[in-house]
Amino acid sequence: MRVLMGVSGGVDSAVATYLLKQKGYEVIGIYLKMHRGVNHKENLEKIEKISKKIGFEYVVEDVEEEFQKEVYEYFVKSYEVGATPNPCAMCNRKIKFGIFMNFLEKYNCQKAATGHYVRNDGEFLYEAKDKNKDQSYFLFGIKKEILPKVIFPLGDYTKDEIKEIAKKIGLDEFANQKESQDICFIDTNYIEVLKNHFNPQKKGIVVDKSGKKIGYHKGYAFYTIGQRKGFNLFKAHKPHYVIGIDAKANKLIVGEKKDLEKRTVFLKGVNLFIDKNEFAALSKVRYRAPKLPSVVKMESKTKAVVKFLEPAVGVAKGQACVFYDGEKLLGGGWIRGAKK
Repeated sequence: MRVLMGVSGGVDSAVATYLLKQKGYEVIGIYLKMHRGVNHKENLEKIEKISKKIGFEYVVEDVEEEFQKEVYEYFVKSYEVGATPNPCAMCNRKIKFGIFMNFLEKYNCQKAATGHYVRNDGEFLYEAKDKNKDQSYFLFGIKKEILPKVIFPLGDYTKDEIKEIAKKIGLDEFANQKESQDICFIDTNYIEVLKNHFNPQKKGIVVDKSGKKIGYHKGYAFYTIGQRKGFNLFKAHKPHYVIGIDAKANKLIVGEKKDLEKRTVFLKGVNLFIDKNEFAALSKVRYRAPKLPSVVKMESKTKAVVKFLEPAVGVAKGQACVFYDGEKLLGGGWIRGAKK
């Protein structure tokens, strides 16, 4: 069986390719050139080294136009309207498990594979063995029908185990290279990117819940819900947190920690792996947030209301609320609002 493996030049996709070959698959690597970042040349040099060491062919496909439209423009627009985007989750849906799947036929492959840390039984996705590296949260939006066609070789390994395998097969330099924590299409910082589209450094006012002006901020795009630093208040207050962003009025609304607690969250763009209109789930509102007991009720095909049995903290428009049953991923959606 021929497998099209997404390769990046990193240790994860390198070892994933090796593991596939060990299982007898014929592997074709594919590098998606998604943006005009500075790293493509370096990445391709790494892939060349890895391909020679492990023994596989690879191809390069330019998907810059699609990435620009589906991910980059979404990223900028989100900040412009005061939301906090999640470009990795959007990219997974639209590019890495969207357009990518179209290349299977072109390269005569029956399955696709990536170096994501997640498990797949062909019907559902599950959290990875390595809970610290688990990426199931970012995969809530991929289409259920592609699951039988996708392999995740790293789901049953920890990151340390992957590094050990890399060393054993002579990829020491990749095992020890620094992991990228940044958004792949940003070479400097996201504010520099936003400057090409609007003025993210336009100063504005900070108000309390009653609308009273109590300070200044340096530009609303610098902030997200739950943030407690980076704005100036006129006088000493007990700690204040960003509880709202009014992009049109260029205002930050701040309050106390208890004001961050929300029990009802409204979602759009919902994607489910189960066929139910109402169900209990453990839901989380950010990647590193705890999973909390909740009830999810679909309002339409793509809109839902999530009622939390205990308050969720730091619910930000634009982030994803993702549903689980234990380790099983049930789906998720994009946060469009929340209330107490």
